[in-house]
Amino acid sequence: MTRHRKLRATLGAGSVVAVVGLVALRIVTRRRNLDRVTATLGVRHPRPPAPGDVRLSVVIPAYREPRIGDAIAAVRSALGDVDAAGDLEIIVVDDGSYDGTDERALRAGADRVLRLAVNRGKGAAVRTGILAARGRTIAFTDADMSYPPTQLALLCAEVESGWDVVVGSRLHADTTTLVRARRLRELGGRVINALTRAVLLGGHRDTQCGLKAFRSDAARLIFSHAHLDGFAFDVEVFHLIERYGLSLAEIPVSVVNTRRSSVRVVRDAGRLVRDLFRIRAWAATGVYEIDPVSEVDGGTPLPGTGMGR
Repeated sequence: MTRHRKLRATLGAGSVVAVVGLVALRIVTRRRNLDRVTATLGVRHPRPPAPGDVRLSVVIPAYREPRIGDAIAAVRSALGDVDAAGDLEIIVVDDGSYDGTDERALRAGADRVLRLAVNRGKGAAVRTGILAARGRTIAFTDADMSYPPTQLALLCAEVESGWDVVVGSRLHADTTTLVRARRLRELGGRVINALTRAVLLGGHRDTQCGLKAFRSDAARLIFSHAHLDGFAFDVEVFHLIERYGLSLAEIPVSVVNTRRSSVRVVRDAGRLVRDLFRIRAWAATGVYEIDPVSEVDGGTPLPGTGMGR
């Protein structure tokens, strides 16, 4: 073997060793961060009472919703005790529709109707509503009422018991599916959940469930740093929960799948992949970083704040 061949062979072997070393380091680092994130997610941190003027705000994002009035009535009825005490706020965010959705919501008795000038996506609508909400607990749910609104009371109670964030999971062992989704949509949902593992460390079974609730200060921390407007905004929310060291509880839900859902499996899976790359890039370039000594609106300093990976 000539000297040049020996040199090439040595360099090639060295490159392989370097790549293997980098992969091993990545696996070890991810495992370490996984252990840290998992431990933090499952622990309720002592916090003072959440700030807010009412007990519960419910945000309903809506785009060309002919039955938005039915959704508002259903939420108000399901939360009758909270409403009777003057402790319920219903916020409808019209995501740039031009069919009178905002006017129907006002006539149906929404406490506030916010309107985006153009259609930007569910993430933008939810973010707008949450940042405007006055509740000590802030929840959002889908306008098609895929999740019976009686479950909002359970989410609120769980947040009040000490969790920063409480999310519904359609894949929870105790979830009840009253009307099943079509097979393609079910398969698409599982593919989407698998893809999110490229960004998220925790073993989240269902990132896309449209039923979530937050302490008001945790909600503002998350959504004031969120950027995605579209379908993948839920994944970004989970990433920020992990990054900022917030506690998270997953609970079972009852699901009534409707044919009015705006989710399109193939289209949205493609957009999700694109947005996963954006989340990774933003995380790597410091877009999500906050002051390590920041607090949740005057509460206890966040454990794990500014954690990178």
